Amino acid sequence: MPNVLAIAAHPDDIEFVMAGALLRLADRGWNVHYLNIANGCMGSMVTPLEETASIRLDEARKAASLIPAVHYPPICDDMGIYYTPELLAKVVAVVRQADPTIVLTHSPIDYMEDHEAACRLAVSATFVKGMPNFVSNPSVAPVSSEVAIYHASPHGNCTPLREPVVPDLFINTTPVLDRKREILGCHQSQQSWLDSTQKMSSYLQSMIDMDRERGKLSGRFEHAEAFRRHLHLGFSSAGFDPLVSALAD
Repeated sequence: MPNVLAIAAHPDDIEFVMAGALLRLADRGWNVHYLNIANGCMGSMVTPLEETASIRLDEARKAASLIPAVHYPPICDDMGIYYTPELLAKVVAVVRQADPTIVLTHSPIDYMEDHEAACRLAVSATFVKGMPNFVSNPSVAPVSSEVAIYHASPHGNCTPLREPVVPDLFINTTPVLDRKREILGCHQSQQSWLDSTQKMSSYLQSMIDMDRERGKLSGRFEHAEAFRRHLHLGFSSAGFDPLVSALAD
């Protein structure tokens, strides 16, 4: 069966904006792969850096197991996601191992730069996955299969300058909403953090509210995730749209 790879900045990002799509694909037999580039070490007002990273790694592994998904370990600290040759080589290794037909990642423009840098790394790593002269870290043989990249809607469904972002497609998450909430609930350490820093008094309810807002935008679903498809050049033929093909119903 084909593979889908989710690449996000931090533990819980996938669960907020991509897990519904991953669950719908998994239910259709797709193999799911899951990478948080950063380790979540800044996500606490109480525990120190290394302890926080350890807690969040355990939470991310548990969340991935519920999809189920192959979990790849993070490669840097929070606020350490930069577009560098070193990080790109590590992300390329993951892309080659997963050999995805679909890559889900952040919006190119989002409310924080870790998300934007993670998106750039995901796109470039997918672009060079088939180049024999690009050496990944660790070294993994190149793969040349067609792939489509889809960008999740940014938080707030707008740019940092409050300009609206209009999605290409919506995925109905109502049938998997309880499972999506269970998966996000694995990230228990984030309740107090998100309340303190982003005024999410209930991060689980915040996710449901986000899906409800996108469902309203769809004009069709009660709850939804929303995506935009990346330009095909360098990745596939022009009409290659596997996410729509897989979830057309």
